[in-house]
Amino acid sequence: MKLGRVASPDGVAFVAVEGPEGQETAREIAEHPFGDPTFTGREWKLADTRLLAPILATKIIAIGKNYAAHAAEMGGEVPADPVIFSKPNTSIVGPGAPIVRPPSSERVDYEGELAVVIGRPCKDVPAAKAADVILGYTVANDVTARDQQAYDGQWTRAKGYDTFCPLGPWIVTDFDPSDAAVRTDLDGVEKQSSRTSLMLHSVGDIIEWVSRVMTLLPGDVILTGTPEGVGPMTAGQSVSVTVEGIGTLTNPVIDK
Repeated sequence: MKLGRVASPDGVAFVAVEGPEGQETAREIAEHPFGDPTFTGREWKLADTRLLAPILATKIIAIGKNYAAHAAEMGGEVPADPVIFSKPNTSIVGPGAPIVRPPSSERVDYEGELAVVIGRPCKDVPAAKAADVILGYTVANDVTARDQQAYDGQWTRAKGYDTFCPLGPWIVTDFDPSDAAVRTDLDGVEKQSSRTSLMLHSVGDIIEWVSRVMTLLPGDVILTGTPEGVGPMTAGQSVSVTVEGIGTLTNPVIDK
């Protein structure tokens, strides 16, 4: 199932996206998408709606240096354990919404990633049971003010600006994260290309590690790390992140 969130002619709604590409319909879900969703009976042509970020997380937890080649390009060692950091939920935007480069940064980078959406409250989840707590998967761009990341020595400011966590276009519930292609294009030119099978820490391992530290709640988002090829974006450009089996997330870039 594809779960989305749209601005429809009748308001904002969670929906199930159904039908062939180019002819999709959006069926309104009553209340929320967790558990076994029920439907209101209303539906719209997807083309007549505007896709929003598919979920509103209470928190975003991200994994740093989860691909060996990215760790190498950043000049660091491959970490033995998952490196976790957080982004505020106010950094979330949906497909088509602009990424806003702050005037305080001279270099703002794209980082295309696979994202996990949690489906129920959980704590201390064994890796083998991680699938039981996952609602589904979506596409993310962990936008980063690279100069501030280097200057600060920790990552909260560099990764925390409003618009610095595009998510979308929807959540796929029956996705296999073990070996999917991840690609980032900037103005149509491929910049990142890798596969999730090259992640140092699997989705199950990540959920086990993170849930040892904190309780995860429905809708929480975990970014699984970016592959090599990160680089800067400038105003007027367009960045697209594609995860095979999910879809493409595209956002324009502007200056504040």
